[in-house]
Amino acid sequence: MAGYKLKVKKSYQSDCRLSTVDCRLKTNIIFAANPESMNYDNPRLIIDSSNPPEPDRITWRSPSNIAIIKYWGKYGNQLPRNPSLSLTLASSLTDMALEYSLKETPDNNINLDFFFHEEENEAFKAKIAVFLEKMTPLFPFLRQLDLTIHSGNSFPHSAGIASSASAMSALALCLCSLEDKLFGTLKDGDAFDQKASYVARLASGSACRSIFPYAAVWGEISSVPGSSNEYAVAAEDFLHPVFKNYHNDILIVSSEEKSVSSSAGHALMEGNPYAEARYAEARRNFDDLLLALKKGDLEAFGSIAEKEALSLHALMTASVPSYTLMQPGSLAIIEKIRAYREDTGHPICFTLDAGPNIHLLYPEDIIAEVRGFIEEELLEHCENRHMQQDWVGEGPEEL
Repeated sequence: MAGYKLKVKKSYQSDCRLSTVDCRLKTNIIFAANPESMNYDNPRLIIDSSNPPEPDRITWRSPSNIAIIKYWGKYGNQLPRNPSLSLTLASSLTDMALEYSLKETPDNNINLDFFFHEEENEAFKAKIAVFLEKMTPLFPFLRQLDLTIHSGNSFPHSAGIASSASAMSALALCLCSLEDKLFGTLKDGDAFDQKASYVARLASGSACRSIFPYAAVWGEISSVPGSSNEYAVAAEDFLHPVFKNYHNDILIVSSEEKSVSSSAGHALMEGNPYAEARYAEARRNFDDLLLALKKGDLEAFGSIAEKEALSLHALMTASVPSYTLMQPGSLAIIEKIRAYREDTGHPICFTLDAGPNIHLLYPEDIIAEVRGFIEEELLEHCENRHMQQDWVGEGPEEL
């Protein structure tokens, strides 16, 4: 972890923000996003250099998430071909601190230093700098600031957990908090979350879902009013209480870098002969999953989760060129999960992201039995017997 210990719930009306809302704009008029075009570009977000902000730091802790309905295939600027639904995790986290001060000598560059677990990381720095450059139409004040980012994960970066979701959602939250602190534009909590989700999507599609507690929906679908391809929306209201403390233990079969990146995998969907059928299937599965989530139907939930995971990996084998990300250990764990469920009747199930690692899903009331099963039967198939214990969580928090 990056070492930020204080835990404070999100607050969009904190005294520290209100005290900094002064006349730093060259105009008092702030234009909100156009809800039809979702254009957050705002050239008026410019710091008045005659009244500069004091150097300060903003810190957010944001979680990863696990998609139950997968999105695989995108178009345009990070827009999904089908809607997805994810559970927000609790212990797979990124802490990110954004330090800022007004440049002493103005220029048009993005001035950034980046530290990952307190060590300079040029590769991450380059990636973040490119993203911040793309974000300057939304946050033009970034060119006026010297920026330093300190980031750290609660899990190994190479552990096969979606670090881009936690990291890029944390970055989006920091940027929106910085805008609000400088200009007072995002006092409304819903507006803050929507813009943060929109910005996170532009960095990493799945990151837009990490903004919300418990569960989130990304992608327009008629069964979820207000859903959008541009940002995710909260799905907590769809959850039966059994899913609010649901467990998601991540069995690390391999931490090696994937042979085919997720970005490349999404691109290969454009030539996949089963793509259109998949998008239609995802929508059917989505509506079936909503019903299962509302009713607390663990059997239906598990059936859909496993079908979605295996469909995702089947699409990989049907791509041109074909590729496989599951490994022998992945298949061995899946078979043991199925046998255990058959023998005990316990409602456990699995899912996978675009990689070899297995996410074991189960309700809180059977945790003792399942953890024993993991220890005795499943860890032998994991790299260094490594597992990340996780569960459904309450979403990001400002520190």
